[in-house]
Amino acid sequence: MVVITLLLPISVSAGLFSILRGSSNDTDLSPDKNIQNMALLVAVATPFGDISHIPEVEDNALVSNVGPTGVADSEVKKATSDQISIYVVRPGDTLSQIAEMFNVTVNTIKWGNDLSSNTLKVGETLVILPVSGVRHAVVKGDTIASVAKKYKGDIDEIIAYNELKKGATLAIGSVIVIPDGEIAASTSSYSSSGSSSSGSSNKEYSGYYIRPINGGRKSQGIHGYNGVDLAAPTGTPILASAGGEVIISRASGWNGGYGVYLVIRHSNGTQTLYAHNSRNNVSVGDKVKQGDIIAFVGSTGKSTGSHVHFEIRGARNPF
Repeated sequence: MVVITLLLPISVSAGLFSILRGSSNDTDLSPDKNIQNMALLVAVATPFGDISHIPEVEDNALVSNVGPTGVADSEVKKATSDQISIYVVRPGDTLSQIAEMFNVTVNTIKWGNDLSSNTLKVGETLVILPVSGVRHAVVKGDTIASVAKKYKGDIDEIIAYNELKKGATLAIGSVIVIPDGEIAASTSSYSSSGSSSSGSSNKEYSGYYIRPINGGRKSQGIHGYNGVDLAAPTGTPILASAGGEVIISRASGWNGGYGVYLVIRHSNGTQTLYAHNSRNNVSVGDKVKQGDIIAFVGSTGKSTGSHVHFEIRGARNPF
């Protein structure tokens, strides 16, 4: 059994998602709490290997946006790290505390881990997805469908993330988040970090990765977090694109739309993600070699048709 120590970030500035909690005022961006005024917690052992490869929380940049009324009616939140983090729940932890640590909202954690309540179990493993999206202040006439269309979002994801009911009426003045939403290019926006909302990287490791399936076809190019969709029949073997250690293996659930998925951490500091699988063939902690069968193609989660959604986090996706 491999044991590691989970390190907490010592200093971070207010994160983008943390400004969303409890406020419907577009211009009030001051957080009421941050990691600097929250008591530090004791580190614990986790079963996920060398923690040095799990990214520390960094400062997030706020992208201001001038809306059609001449004021900032929506903002883009961009994660400065495109890698997925892992957290093991300790005695006394709350979702709000953990959200503060990682500069995300409580809903980000609940959405990515299929949590229906705020109750946590000691020892439970949480996946912290670096979710990007758009913050929108509801105005008269807005509906979930119209907001989804405006920002090229997904209705089901908006409902799930914001804990809404299908067909619900949006309250004027309330604030909702559109996961992976986009603001039209014609709208003015500025970023202090210059980071890409797609989570892509300019780093290139020529020949390091192999295509994760044999055959099939590319059904969608780069989208989301530096991912591509490779269509193939259900049950087609999915191969490890590079050797490494399995750090996440979710065998069921929505999981932020990924469905059945897994993540491998590689020695070059990158991660690869394989989603919508029919089933996984590996478990957390497994060491895999390039070309090993790690899962099988399916259509779980947010998926239209049998395919593998393949992401490379921390490097350019050559596929």
